[in-house]
Amino acid sequence: MASVIKNKKDLPDNVKDTIQIIDAGLEAATPAKFLSRFITKDMLKTDGKFVPLSSHGGTYIVAVGKAADSMTRFACERISISGGIVVVPKYYSQKIGQDLTLIRSSHPVPTQSSVRAARSIISFLNERKKNDLILFFVSGGASSLVSLPSLITLKQKQTLNRILLQCGATIGELNALRKHFSQIKGGRILNSLQCPAVSFVMSDVVGDDLSVIGSGLTFCDKSTFSDCLKIIKKYRLQGKVPKQVLWAVAQGAKGKIQETPKKPKIQNVIVATNSDCLVVMASKARSLGYATKIMPQLQGDVGLVAKKILKNHSFRKKSCLVFGGEPTVLVRGSGKGGRNQELVLRLVSQSSKPLIAASVGTDGIDGNTKYAGAVFSGPLAKNTAQSYLTKNDSSAFFKKHGGLILTGPTHTNLMDVGVVITE
Repeated sequence: MASVIKNKKDLPDNVKDTIQIIDAGLEAATPAKFLSRFITKDMLKTDGKFVPLSSHGGTYIVAVGKAADSMTRFACERISISGGIVVVPKYYSQKIGQDLTLIRSSHPVPTQSSVRAARSIISFLNERKKNDLILFFVSGGASSLVSLPSLITLKQKQTLNRILLQCGATIGELNALRKHFSQIKGGRILNSLQCPAVSFVMSDVVGDDLSVIGSGLTFCDKSTFSDCLKIIKKYRLQGKVPKQVLWAVAQGAKGKIQETPKKPKIQNVIVATNSDCLVVMASKARSLGYATKIMPQLQGDVGLVAKKILKNHSFRKKSCLVFGGEPTVLVRGSGKGGRNQELVLRLVSQSSKPLIAASVGTDGIDGNTKYAGAVFSGPLAKNTAQSYLTKNDSSAFFKKHGGLILTGPTHTNLMDVGVVITE
């Protein structure tokens, strides 16, 4: 089986086992691995039963996210598709079927292309007949790829997004605000739905909360305007976010602006999670002879996550800790890097014992770099890493000392996966 990691030959020999474990996790995130449980030849599995699609007038796809094209491609191999819309990041180059419209859009901050994508989906849903069936495929990245601002302008929403991305807010907190300033998120896009629909969702959030994944595009919203106000205060953003945002949140908290939908309209099925990758990685580690433990659902400040990982690793000979989740980084500098590269640098510089650490984004993109993450063997002197960490310039460290992992876009997204081993 071909490796997902493209630059294996450039990595040191002593990280070979680590890379095999990481590669197993990345390969496990491939949509075909899990969609086969829900889609067979012109049959769809819902509520635990397979049902034929022949009873519907036409079967259509609306796919949004980093896995939109790969999920669609799998479905088209097994189902007769009448048409659809597929929205992917603008840097994707793959083509899809001729009966499908491919829209390349913006990530991680929405642009006019995100607005066009949203309007195209709304028009498409409005055109469907009552006996048609819509298959939604939702994956990470959807929040930015489709955007139709409400209460604020697109420019104001772009500002809000950038501020939230850099302040250390969790994806749940970021998406709470995204939903409350959107005409489509939190299930509002379903206001245009004219026919039955099912949504198949890949989870890229800790806790696998359907109201957070893709900003609850085809689900609903559990957060409130009052929650949004608390988030702004928590990160002391009152003087940073646009004034219109502050006004709308305050008005909404007083009940003067309508809340987001609180009940789902259609069935949403989570088809894959980060844990699916971790189970495969642990199995691979054990096959290589490592005593292995799994540490799932990691979130919060990347420095604290690093400490938690080191505290839970045994450091015994041939021991392995497989972990997954999505830490956050408070951006203070203007360097190059991402949460995975920064996590690895913190792990090797915070450890006083020998270890090999690796962490990658399953989507193949870490922060503002072209790399998926990094691998490195430690320990490393703290003062060697500190200047890079202060500038959020972890990628510069790995460019100098080696260890950057390159996959390119993987056309999937199940958060981050990582491993710490003691040989």
